This record gives sequence, C-alpha cells and structure tokens, in this order.
Amino acid sequence: MMRNRIIAMIILLFAGATVYLNMFQSKDAAKSADTAPQAGYLAPSFELASLEGQPYRVGGSRDKPLLLNFWASWCGPCRQEAPDLKALYDQYKDRLDLYAVNATHQDTIADVRETVKEFDFRFPILLDPKGDATGSYQVRAIPTSFLIDKSGKVVDVLYVMEREQLEQKIKKLISD
Repeated sequence: MMRNRIIAMIILLFAGATVYLNMFQSKDAAKSADTAPQAGYLAPSFELASLEGQPYRVGGSRDKPLLLNFWASWCGPCRQEAPDLKALYDQYKDRLDLYAVNATHQDTIADVRETVKEFDFRFPILLDPKGDATGSYQVRAIPTSFLIDKSGKVVDVLYVMEREQLEQKIKKLISD
C-alpha cells in the first residue's frame, strides 16, 4: 500500500514538473515568434543577393543609416510609393542607403525587372526567394519599411506615408 502511494506521488511530481516546464517553454516560444523588429532594438541580420547578383548585408554597424523597404511588383501601395522612394534616394544617397527587398517568394524575377525599369530604381534591389528576410522582419503587409541607424538599431517601422512625412523622418535619421 505504501509502495503504491510513493509511485503515485512520483508520477504526479513528474507530471506536474512536465506541465510546469511546458507552460514556460510555450510562453517563451510565443514571445519570440511574435517579436518583430521594434524601435530601439537591433535590426535582424541577413545577407541577400541583389538583382545583379551582388551580395548585400544588413545587420550591425554601417557607414550610413539605412531605409530598408519590403515590396513586391504586384503591390499597388508599393507602386504608389515607388516614385517617392526613387526621388528620396536620389536626393539623399550620399547620406542614406536604401535597400528594397523584393518578396521574391511571392513575385517573379521578370516582373521585378520590369518594375525596376519602369520606375528607374537606382538603389539595390535585393531578392528574397525563400522569404527568409521577410520572415525575420516579420513583414505582415507590404510595403513595410524600417529606418535603421548607423549602429544597426531600428529607429522606426513605417508603412505607406506621404513623401513629406517620410522625408522628415529621413532628415532626422541622417542628422543624428
């Protein structure tokens, strides 16, 4: 009788410990799965090839601040902001990098090339064929942009906005 009680208590102890540990692991996993880049935190690192095949790296310290834009050729709001991005890059390219990450896993290279030609983009177009960068930045809607300072920290997360508003944010970023 005493032996059965001891075995039952050991089983209950193990079951309780298992439930307790699983609760905390689930919370930690949920927390990391829901954590997208935020202002004040380091930008996730990645390396992608450009449309021309040249590798570009994001993450860590850099010479200039960065406007990191996630887009696709079929995206109406992306097309709407394209002329503003081009104009702002042309104006601030000496003080700001702009990388446009194409959601290539949801796009075609032919459409990307056509869009780049149509809008005369001169900034690097990075291809994300597996969605790795899009995933690490947890991009839920496109376009989504991230302003990243020289130390590699996210300063702001942006969605489509008027050119004047975006320019004010860029001016603040490059003056810091």
